[in-house]
Amino acid sequence: MAKKKLQRFKENETFSHLFQPKREEVLSSFILKSNWNQQFFKNSNPIILELGCGKGEYTIEMAKKYPQCNFIGIDLKGARLWRGAKTAHEDGLKNVAFIRTQIDLINVCFGPNEVSEIWITFPDPQIKFRRTKHRLTHPLFLDKYKEILTTNGIVHLKTDSDFLYGYTNGIVQTFGYSVLMANHNIYHADNHDIPEHVTSIKTFYEKKFIEIGKSINYLRFSFS
Repeated sequence: MAKKKLQRFKENETFSHLFQPKREEVLSSFILKSNWNQQFFKNSNPIILELGCGKGEYTIEMAKKYPQCNFIGIDLKGARLWRGAKTAHEDGLKNVAFIRTQIDLINVCFGPNEVSEIWITFPDPQIKFRRTKHRLTHPLFLDKYKEILTTNGIVHLKTDSDFLYGYTNGIVQTFGYSVLMANHNIYHADNHDIPEHVTSIKTFYEKKFIEIGKSINYLRFSFS
């Protein structure tokens, strides 16, 4: 297993669409900040992020489904990112990129108004109180998202955790942000208003949760 990981790390270095900057590099001056469309994608299409993307299933499938948008997956685990980066390479996807970095650096990887949407797909709910600030929907993270999103930018949360769903919904309403959609079980037979792209694409963990009968929560909100 260790040998396979090393092989994947080595192959990661060959992917032109996978960026692995050191923390110091990001903090000092990340060259693509405010320049993603101009210098990498070479177009003016909307940029959509997936945070904690893991193997990049959502990033890849969204990129295939919506070629008129650019997608960037962010995660710290290089072995996981390898799968997404390799798939994008094999499938010839030109509207996909990945960044191996901490999510708390997101506001120094992207400039103001550079991102149109953010997807947070099945993050660790960090239930213990001492881990509160590590929740990806904690106000400290929301401030970073607000900094890089366009005026009408949207945040999507998909989670099997009722706790994180409730916590996030409460935070959003407490700060006066706009809840655009909130649903406790998007795959319930009676749901007819859930957007197709929310249910048609499933991550590895999402499929596992559905198999054991867990409800999948979905929350969409904006800062406007």
